[in-house]
Amino acid sequence: MSQITNNSIRVKKINQELIKQALKLMKEGTKSMIASATGLSVATCGTILNEFLETGEVIETEMEQPNGGRPAKRFIYNANFAYIACIYLSSEGGQHSLTYTVANLYGEAVDTGFIEVELADANAIEQQVEELIAKHTEIKAVGIGIPGLVHQGVINVCDIAELIDIPLEARLRELFEVEVTVDNDMNLTVYGFFKQQNYGEDKTIAVVTFPRNNFPGAGMMIDGHIHKGTTQFAGEVSFLPFGISREEQWRQFHDAEAFVPLAAKTIMSIIAVINPETVAMTGELVNETHIEGILKLCKGVIPDEHMPQLIVLEHPHDDYMNGLIAVTLESLSYNLQLVEKRR
Repeated sequence: MSQITNNSIRVKKINQELIKQALKLMKEGTKSMIASATGLSVATCGTILNEFLETGEVIETEMEQPNGGRPAKRFIYNANFAYIACIYLSSEGGQHSLTYTVANLYGEAVDTGFIEVELADANAIEQQVEELIAKHTEIKAVGIGIPGLVHQGVINVCDIAELIDIPLEARLRELFEVEVTVDNDMNLTVYGFFKQQNYGEDKTIAVVTFPRNNFPGAGMMIDGHIHKGTTQFAGEVSFLPFGISREEQWRQFHDAEAFVPLAAKTIMSIIAVINPETVAMTGELVNETHIEGILKLCKGVIPDEHMPQLIVLEHPHDDYMNGLIAVTLESLSYNLQLVEKRR
């Protein structure tokens, strides 16, 4: 393929994505409205909209003119043109489960469920994806949230030991021929929380989880972008140099008296490194009663002007799923910097 042809294809994909995003934001619009919103010519918008009409991705209706003139054609993005399936895994309290949402292209849920399984391993995930695709044939992308991290396509740290060393993305993509995203639970939770706040500008925030029967972890947004690090290891706060063994760290996090000092050290480390506006805490080991003690210890070290707001997340599972839906929808977008993404 020549460079000119390749560039033409890329430009067309960018233009298509611009029109999709504009229509999603507007809900409906005429060709001239879409051209104004995207900066594209009316002719270019018309050509691409006609292609979308043929595939069914856009729906055409007529809008009556107030002066009784010729009705203007308006276009509506077809949110049900395709679906996504989002599943996150949990091993909290030793009970393995899969929580799923099937959503349309606006991120609206069309099906939800919760299933307890003996083991949330690759076979359980594959079976659930297969059932959802059989039920909803419109599914074009799958997002999986895991309590661990993925490096170069392979899960290499995970609270569910049976998933370690599994190339889950590649396996699911080959089996079901859909776009697949596998991401860390805390990255997804912080992203979902960030989007829920509707910040008027890019912010730096962190979400830290203190789960029962597992080590703590964190997700971080720096200047409006998820920070994953070179090998996706960012946020693995259980590897901070606390000066104690991991076994002793486990014991202290699960000890009522030792929890607050160790949690405060964890949060102070995050504050010193990324200087967040907000640190939200979640997990079975933390609650509102801990905030005062953690705040007091942090203020003994961190100057007041650099202290973030400390809160306990009220609906962490909602934030988690919202983040998973958002990144799965983004996987269907044409991935160029001209298309705004925060991953």
